[in-house]
Amino acid sequence: MFISGGVNVYPAEIEAELLQHPSVADAAVVGAPDEQWGEVGVAFVVLRPGRHVPPDTLRAFLEARLARYKLPRAWAYVDALPRTAYGKVQKPLLEARSAEVLASREAEST
Repeated sequence: MFISGGVNVYPAEIEAELLQHPSVADAAVVGAPDEQWGEVGVAFVVLRPGRHVPPDTLRAFLEARLARYKLPRAWAYVDALPRTAYGKVQKPLLEARSAEVLASREAEST
């Protein structure tokens, strides 16, 4: 869980919706520090082979299913999510990268 604008956001809910998209093979969402909101979501997405989906398309897909405050602010496409030997996503590794992903998104929009 992360807190965005004083509201609890549960990544599992966002991940479950992302996995409903036909081009998404795997997904993980983590919180990243944000000056305005406290934390915002960063989605790490693994696409199915041969698929290309722009972040705006995934965002639009989620907008129909989730409240706006739950939508990830930044997106990163990865080949695979880091997992433990038991198959659990290693979210601390993704959290370490989330600020970098968010910063690159903000740099692109300026």
